[in-house]
Amino acid sequence: MHDHAPHDPLPAGAAPHPLILRLETEFHWPRLQSASDVAEFLGRPGAHCLFIPGDPRRNLETADAAVILPELRLAFQNAFDCAVVDDAIEAHLRETHRALKTPGLLFFRETRFLAAIEKMRDWSDYLARISHILQLNPV
Repeated sequence: MHDHAPHDPLPAGAAPHPLILRLETEFHWPRLQSASDVAEFLGRPGAHCLFIPGDPRRNLETADAAVILPELRLAFQNAFDCAVVDDAIEAHLRETHRALKTPGLLFFRETRFLAAIEKMRDWSDYLARISHILQLNPV
């Protein structure tokens, strides 16, 4: 099942999915809640991955992506840093970068958008796509 439509934000007081929360608590990835948060995060040197989870209540792939992304980062020897995109700005980022399906990984080099990987993929597909993405030199 894929999350194509805008999703309902979590009800007030609802806790985020535990595997997404783990990215923040165990791996200390920031949660980007505003355009200024995104600008600050992408303003750092290097490659970046923004994790757009989608609605974990409707899309079972979201939890899988939350588990595999830290493993991908390790496989690439921390060649990119990661952040979790908050519901408040998710739709805007998806539309801006034409990455409409979730879960989504948006890759940047500093503030320049490189590419997106939408939906869950096989491990070998992730490795091939991310290898290619990290070699891109945007103008």
